[in-house]
Amino acid sequence: MDKQFQYDVVIIGGGAAGLSAAVTLGRALRSVLVIDAGQPRNAPAAGVHGFLSRDGMSPLELLSIGREEVSTYGGVILQGTAVSARALHSQAGELQPWKSGFEVLLEDGGPVTARRLLLTTGLVDELPDIPGLREQWGHGVVHCPYCHGWEVRNRPIGVLASGPMATHQALLFRQWSADVTLFLNDAGTPTEEEWEKLAARSIRVVEGAVREVQADAEGVTGVVLESGRAFALGALVVGPRLTARSPVATSLGLLTKEHLLGMGASLETDARGATAVKGVWAAGNATDLVAQVISSAAGGVASGAAINADLIDEETTAAVEARKNGFPAATEARISELILGNKRHGLETVLTPTLEHHAS
Repeated sequence: MDKQFQYDVVIIGGGAAGLSAAVTLGRALRSVLVIDAGQPRNAPAAGVHGFLSRDGMSPLELLSIGREEVSTYGGVILQGTAVSARALHSQAGELQPWKSGFEVLLEDGGPVTARRLLLTTGLVDELPDIPGLREQWGHGVVHCPYCHGWEVRNRPIGVLASGPMATHQALLFRQWSADVTLFLNDAGTPTEEEWEKLAARSIRVVEGAVREVQADAEGVTGVVLESGRAFALGALVVGPRLTARSPVATSLGLLTKEHLLGMGASLETDARGATAVKGVWAAGNATDLVAQVISSAAGGVASGAAINADLIDEETTAAVEARKNGFPAATEARISELILGNKRHGLETVLTPTLEHHAS
């Protein structure tokens, strides 16, 4: 590897996607650095679900095992925060086998460099500003029925409207409980078709803004409206706005795209995870707002393989160019010594005359 770059790949984000990519690249004999800020989005959750053989495992335990696996294949985990990145290009006339790369700046000021970047920075959950709600996020306040539905089954469940997906959420959670209430929270009104669906599924609809989320040591116990009217609950569902927001992505000028259902914005990539900036990939929730942990891990594996293939293409192109342009100086010298011994470039070492030569 060219000494200009410390690593083949720097991965920013140490969640399921980033660690899975690091294992894939490490097994491909690539040098990898994972920069992990240590703030996993699913840390408040009691367990990971929908991940075959890992159901119910603590999210933090899953990541701990993942970091050990990365280290097994030579990857490096760096606890820190990346604040920006910029592209590096070789100068004219420089003999570099790798034409470009990236410099990543850390919060503590230390730069690291790599030939490729992978962003697995996840999402930011933008929650309604209601007292008591954020404190219960990931416990009594949930968002995904496939992540939390089993745990809140058969309880009185409230759905707090926060956007156009509120009716959809209420209909989903109706599968896990016969007692579902949709709180409109002044966030909109269902369409005529939605009213009909809600009525058909016996889902209550309550108008008015929610003032407070109430909870005890066991979790959510209810909500109170601005009017003072209170409702007892065993869980509250809310759909946050999901945003792939990262200072590194911003510094690189990466594009984002709005979700078709208005759920938020993710980084724009192709099917392999490549962004519009050459040499930069993204994977996990940063590119798929609704990906569960197992989906994010799969996305990391796919992007890791794509990055390795891209590096192989670059290395092969460099090898072909070198072959067309003749032997590098070091290779030529080594082959000359093997074949010609002391006779190189038309020169011959002068030997001391023997007695036989002197007599003649």
